[in-house]
Amino acid sequence: MLIPLHDANALKHIRAPYVTRLLILVNFAVYALLAPEAMAELGNRATLVFGFIPALVTHQASLPVDLQLVPPDLSYITYAFLHGSFLHVGLNMLFLYIFGDNVEDAMGHLKFLVFYLACAAAGAFVHQMLTSDPQAPLIGASGAISGVIVAYALLHPHVRLWVLVLFGIPLPLPAFVPLLFWVGQQFYSLLFSGGEGVSFAAHVGGIFAGGLLVLVLRRPGVPLFDRNILPHLDSLKKRVEQMAQTDDSDRSPDQKSDEGPHWGR
Repeated sequence: MLIPLHDANALKHIRAPYVTRLLILVNFAVYALLAPEAMAELGNRATLVFGFIPALVTHQASLPVDLQLVPPDLSYITYAFLHGSFLHVGLNMLFLYIFGDNVEDAMGHLKFLVFYLACAAAGAFVHQMLTSDPQAPLIGASGAISGVIVAYALLHPHVRLWVLVLFGIPLPLPAFVPLLFWVGQQFYSLLFSGGEGVSFAAHVGGIFAGGLLVLVLRRPGVPLFDRNILPHLDSLKKRVEQMAQTDDSDRSPDQKSDEGPHWGR
């Protein structure tokens, strides 16, 4: 598993990622409210009421009357604010913290919120299509986070991203390397893994939604694939080469002839 730690990617269009921060705050607040053992019964009820249960939205099952508090279709979104453990919510919010700010920067606050919720809904929809247990509730922000990850990979594939790999070794890598590896893992796990309580179908739904929506929701003029920084890198490379050539031409012939042969080792 690859865990992101930090990206060197400054904001360009917004002062602060207010929506990203709000989403993180809401997710942790909901978890803190429902996590204590004393609130276990409330947490179980919340999972049934606000979790995504495919059989409910397809009208193949129904909840007891006292739990029919919201329309089942609303659970396409509400499930993404419930989590089963601190590790579950913590990892999801870490990914949102690292990648969400730059995606929000590329889209703007309101469109990023729409994007996030749409990716969550897409994750639930694909889960509904592929699940073998339509009466089991789905919870977690992973579908929405998957969309954010793919959008970031399309916007900033060349940004340096520090990730924790293998036995806790931090490595700086171009963002597309760990993120494409992560995307590949989701498809592989969907096709060949039993899931073990993880809905890789929801991840894949979020991946497809994120990849499509970033194309239409990003600000006018915001490029894909870091095209705005690649020209600067090329010009910097040319300047370095010109400086090296100038330094070489400034040396006298005697200085050049005094140099011995450069033996390879």
